[in-house]
Amino acid sequence: MQIGIIGMGDMGKLYALSFVNAGYKVCGADMPLRFTDLKNELEPKGIEILIDGHEVARKSDFIIYCVEAEKIDEVVATFARSTKYGAIVSGQTSVKHPEIAAFEKHLSLDTQIVTCHSLHGPAFSPEGQTLVVVRHRATDEVYAQALEVYQSLKSNIIEMDDYREHDRIVADTQAVTHMGFESMGSAWKNAGFFPWDNPAYAGGIDNVKILTTLRIFSYKSHIYAGLAILNPYAQKQVKYYAQAESELFKLMICENEKEFREKIYAARDFVFHESRSLLLLDDNIMKEFSLSDADHKQKPNSHLSLLSMVYAWYKMGVNPYDNLICQTPPFKLRLGIAEYLFKNEAMLEESINTALYDKSIRGDDLEFHTAVHEWASIIGYGDLKGYKEHFEAAKSFFANRLNDGRDLSAEMIKRLGK
Repeated sequence: MQIGIIGMGDMGKLYALSFVNAGYKVCGADMPLRFTDLKNELEPKGIEILIDGHEVARKSDFIIYCVEAEKIDEVVATFARSTKYGAIVSGQTSVKHPEIAAFEKHLSLDTQIVTCHSLHGPAFSPEGQTLVVVRHRATDEVYAQALEVYQSLKSNIIEMDDYREHDRIVADTQAVTHMGFESMGSAWKNAGFFPWDNPAYAGGIDNVKILTTLRIFSYKSHIYAGLAILNPYAQKQVKYYAQAESELFKLMICENEKEFREKIYAARDFVFHESRSLLLLDDNIMKEFSLSDADHKQKPNSHLSLLSMVYAWYKMGVNPYDNLICQTPPFKLRLGIAEYLFKNEAMLEESINTALYDKSIRGDDLEFHTAVHEWASIIGYGDLKGYKEHFEAAKSFFANRLNDGRDLSAEMIKRLGK
């Protein structure tokens, strides 16, 4: 079977190399201006580089569009008429609504559609990672062929029949998760300090927060913008998160302990019910991964970001453990540290008291509150340009530590996953 990849960016190249290593014939194309560089880089590795997507579509039995979600309609419209008769077509976008709409609009009815989503970035090999495969339009025979191709990647495959279910789960595991960490990054940037220099962020949970935030900002903004803005379920869930955070923050500044505790405990009892199979992150490992050069004496932290996430899950009636089928490292870490906080009575009590009565952390919580609503507004307005600009502003603030953060977070993910 001839595999063709339209869009030879980081993920396109990763998959081209993976399929070649699995024994498939692979061709690919990107924008014409990249033709010579890609040819020199990849043809020695066994990947045929063609001049454009028309050539790829004409000769390939299995075509994968590896392009940004916001550009998928334009790209499919350009090359759809060259699709080989009976070909299987897939996409690698993280949000499937615009992708499926483009396929249905531009591809002929004889085209088989078995799409996918790799729940990892280009820095990771597909082997052992989660790969969602969505059967949208395919006979049993063709679906079996497509599944065989995907299985060659040695990923953990999750099969789905409905792209809408994929987008609903991903709204939680990716869009809202990313927005929570992005809000932390924006808050620290707006406050003008690096969290690893602050004793309030010296604990194991805070190391996970910091490294995951840096990990997200080390990648390209378009990856996250499409997930948040083009996924119809994401806007609703982001709105719930912002409302949950706002409810808690108002109770904090009013020092309304009775109602604050009622909401936190109700959320705890729903999300971390005794029937859940817990992740049980190791605090000793979390404490190892600090970016600080100093030996800070740890100060109490309200952990408002985690209180808000758990309360939002409760308000939405979402069991985040069900969504682990589409887990990404940031989502699993976020659920893991929320679980660690809420299942540790002494730490949760400290967090509640700090949120309500410790004025020394209130300024940081205000910055986080403001950042959450900035991000929620951008996503709510569907402002792709504004999202990318907001992302880049925080990214530039942390620029000198992004590589360190990505490397350390990769090691931390590996250690905590054992």
